[in-house]
Amino acid sequence: MTPDLLLKGGLLLDPETGATRRADVLIRDGRIARIAPDLDAAGVPVYDASGKMLSPGWMDMHVHLREPGFEHKETIETGCRAAAFGGFTAVACMPNTNPPIDTPEVVAFIRERAEATPVDVYPIACVSVGRNGAALTGAVLAGLDALAGAGAVAFSDDGSPVQSSALMRQALEAAARLDRPIINHMEDMTAGPKGHMNEGAVSRRLGIRPVPALSEEMMIARDLLLCELTGGPLHVAHLSTAKGAALVRLAKARGLPVTAEVCTHHVTLTDEAVAASGCDPNTKMHPPLRTAADVAALKEALRDGTLDALCTDHAPHAPEEKAAPFEEAPFGILGLETAWGLTGRELIAPGVLSVAEAVYKLTVAPRRILRLPVPRLAEGEAANLTVFDATTRWTFEERHIRSKSRNTPFVGWEMIGRAWAIYNKGQLVTNEG
Repeated sequence: MTPDLLLKGGLLLDPETGATRRADVLIRDGRIARIAPDLDAAGVPVYDASGKMLSPGWMDMHVHLREPGFEHKETIETGCRAAAFGGFTAVACMPNTNPPIDTPEVVAFIRERAEATPVDVYPIACVSVGRNGAALTGAVLAGLDALAGAGAVAFSDDGSPVQSSALMRQALEAAARLDRPIINHMEDMTAGPKGHMNEGAVSRRLGIRPVPALSEEMMIARDLLLCELTGGPLHVAHLSTAKGAALVRLAKARGLPVTAEVCTHHVTLTDEAVAASGCDPNTKMHPPLRTAADVAALKEALRDGTLDALCTDHAPHAPEEKAAPFEEAPFGILGLETAWGLTGRELIAPGVLSVAEAVYKLTVAPRRILRLPVPRLAEGEAANLTVFDATTRWTFEERHIRSKSRNTPFVGWEMIGRAWAIYNKGQLVTNEG
């Protein structure tokens, strides 16, 4: 614990206004006691933030912590360790655990397990009992009222997209009443056989069974119609196609209560990475890597505000699981440790987003989507902050991985921008190595 701390010489960033000011931050008993230039506090540990920026703590609203049930892949402790390295003081975890997050007891378990970590963990509970949304018939709505009461911030069946339109309508009606978003994995499973990479020239060349972009776009279109009918808040998870972004843009223009996120890997890699890597399973994710045209459209959708939040879909798998042939390996890659370096490389350095805009999509936007309070760098507030820069060039190496798993295609990549430290819940975590 580091209840008292003096951060010296940092540039404070307000992501809502873009305003910056150079000042020291004095923390007492985990709260911001004073913000001013040239502070001194006898006996208080000092963190030298010279040449670095400070912002409200970042949040990743789409991660997989795997606990309970899949602790060989990740635990709440190791996932939070990865989050802290990546600059995140908060994460929202998906319900594909065993048992799934479909009862208040599992929500309570996750919240209790996360109490000692420096990262706030917000459970996303199931839409259906048993996370059975992929079933066209027989899926039953979970007890959303009780789950919300226990602390669930949203509802999703995640990798089991809600196939039944009737069930999704019920979920959105409940979401409107509870003011909690429904987060759907946008894939119409009836649009084609279960595939392993994006449908297109690369999948045909490699002879790999594809996932059509149409399956994502059809589900987005259906859910937007149901959103309009019910008024329930809808959040589009890990959007990956140009047409999907266009659909969300149109829905927002019509005033629908819809928000959307994009993963850092979907604005970095294309389906050509599968071929270039020799079909490395670390390039296999769900939704899959799309085309260069899709990547360009996603960047434009980030720039114009169609895509509200940046996330990672951090999905750890044990090494022996990812060592299988491409079509047999599970979907998913790590994301927490590389999120900011990829954001700097692919979005800030090329001028797609300013530093303030990128930080907004990692701080304010995810919390507002999930109806959570946004931390502020202000005297009297609980200290919840990230120390970072957007210019340091560094090579991501395996030693930087804090996750229990190792499944990432980015080892050896040059990153731009580092998350140097977080402070939250009276704890300082530094990443100087």
